[in-house]
Amino acid sequence: MKAQCCPNSETRSLQRGKYEIVRDFARTCMASAFNATASRRRKKVEMLFAHLGRILGLSRLRLKGPLGVKDEFTLAATAQNLRKLAKLCPTNAPAMQIG
Repeated sequence: MKAQCCPNSETRSLQRGKYEIVRDFARTCMASAFNATASRRRKKVEMLFAHLGRILGLSRLRLKGPLGVKDEFTLAATAQNLRKLAKLCPTNAPAMQIG
């Protein structure tokens, strides 16, 4: 019927962008249940690294070389783990006796 009514006009078409398939895949991945779990876990890890940088001053390394970086990062991670351990221990518990 349209051909009879409007013989010289083109049919309408909807063009999708070049990367729309990739965007659809990303939307599907973001809507999955796995992504919600992964986002929560990633948030915890990223907060630990942010804490290393802001609170413990690891935004800039002071020691040179790969071994220096490894040592400095190990010390900062140990300090962070000790802080976390101190929060888990009750404050009114008696101190441990060594020896």
